[in-house]
Amino acid sequence: MEKSSPATSPDAYLQALTGWRRAFVATLRTSTLAAGSLTEQIKWGHLVYSSNGPVLLIRAEAGRVLFGFWRGQRLRELDDRLRPGGKYEMATMVFVEGDRISATRAKTLVKAAIRLNLELGDPTDAAR
Repeated sequence: MEKSSPATSPDAYLQALTGWRRAFVATLRTSTLAAGSLTEQIKWGHLVYSSNGPVLLIRAEAGRVLFGFWRGQRLRELDDRLRPGGKYEMATMVFVEGDRISATRAKTLVKAAIRLNLELGDPTDAAR
């Protein structure tokens, strides 16, 4: 985020970005929302998408954009750029300027992540 104060809405989050990160986050956001029924909100200072618990996040940082999935370790066969780390079977893709992900690939990942939450429940419940 460019501004020091946190965004109050997903639209404000996107508007606070500039350059390639704004375009990249906008593309990821569009693909994510087109993939299925999700709740979109600002949580922990970035975009978080939920369906039967948290599914994924999109986080713009200085010089990179993260596309992370709560059950991403189970999605690694769909994209080997997913790197495990954190709680809840998290795995994250890291993008820098010039990197790409197709809308089709992003939607495939999001649909699979939504399906995992429907089958297995809220990933944060499993960790308790």
